[in-house]
Amino acid sequence: MKDGKIKKSFFSKEQVSAGGVAFRTDEGRIEIAIVLIVPEMRWQLPKGIVDRGETIDEAASREVREEAGIETDLLASIDKTEYWFMSDRDGERTRYHKFVHWFLMRYRSGDVENHDDEVAESRWVAIGDALKMLVFKNERAVVEKAAEMIKNLD
Repeated sequence: MKDGKIKKSFFSKEQVSAGGVAFRTDEGRIEIAIVLIVPEMRWQLPKGIVDRGETIDEAASREVREEAGIETDLLASIDKTEYWFMSDRDGERTRYHKFVHWFLMRYRSGDVENHDDEVAESRWVAIGDALKMLVFKNERAVVEKAAEMIKNLD
């Protein structure tokens, strides 16, 4: 303790996740799948931690399947984002340096109502609506890049 201030210590960990911008065309309108995550109740793109022994591509497809309830075809890499966040895990204050690999994914089958328990709701929304609903700036930037990529598909 110095000058009456208590120094809080914490651990730092690196975390790698993967996710996707899953899209479909409905009556000429491009829609993407977004998810309302619990307990935070915020709209975001489906993503999650890469499991041991799993490739980044496999993790992205699995997370979209689990969180959004749909099967997709992975088309291309969009971007890799990174950020820092703090969390209390196992009674320890931990600082995370997170890397998220984002992929463009075309809807193949499934229903957004078949999501897992980490998600309160999964839904299809127009890209413009998604840009208004998504909480994180870096995810909005990923969606903007995905929209350009979708326009250039054959």
